[in-house]
Amino acid sequence: MTAPIALHYWPTPNGKKISIALEEMGLPYDLHLVDIGAGDQFDPEFLKIAPNNRMPAIVDPEGPDGEPISLFESGAILQYLARKTGTFCGATERDRINVDQWLMWQMGGVGPMAGQAHHFLRYAPDMDPPQVLPYAQERYRNEVSRLYRVLDTQLDGKDYICGDYSIADMAIYPWAASWEGQQQTLDDKPNMKAWMDRMAARPAVKKGMELAAEVRQKGYSKEQMERLFKQK
Repeated sequence: MTAPIALHYWPTPNGKKISIALEEMGLPYDLHLVDIGAGDQFDPEFLKIAPNNRMPAIVDPEGPDGEPISLFESGAILQYLARKTGTFCGATERDRINVDQWLMWQMGGVGPMAGQAHHFLRYAPDMDPPQVLPYAQERYRNEVSRLYRVLDTQLDGKDYICGDYSIADMAIYPWAASWEGQQQTLDDKPNMKAWMDRMAARPAVKKGMELAAEVRQKGYSKEQMERLFKQK
């Protein structure tokens, strides 16, 4: 029997990438919540496996050669799990290269840009003192829109981003699912909208997206904002 993977997680887009992957791959896992509002990400025990004080992270007791291994960084975790199971990473080397480039596109583009859009559109105005920065809001809103147009073009004639369903889809979907909070529209992105409908209909995606949803707060207190956004 496969030993469960320890999933250190909070229901954010980056966390949901890994919960979706574990569900899609049929890998057993134990959930360890990392309450980022309470500062759990700075716990010395967590920092041993995630030195960048960010979740998600995993500990696989059955790593390479049967030895335990811990990983942080969601993209690296996705690649590891795909290689471990031999699934969702492309059937040929050419396919794997394509999956990797779209995974990196998410890691370097959609995630950071959508994250900044969320910050300046939703959180910064509620800081003390309020930070309403029209330039930053427009800058990141526009960049997310550009990236979603790239995605819409890539999906033309495809059910999934690389043709076959892959970890690239798992990485991008949790961020794209928050398009309304990023002040985006799908009216001019029919391929992206159809892809999002296909993703939402997958049972494993639904389960991964809903994992621990009840603990996610709609807002943060002043103290929590300090922990999250004013780290030194």
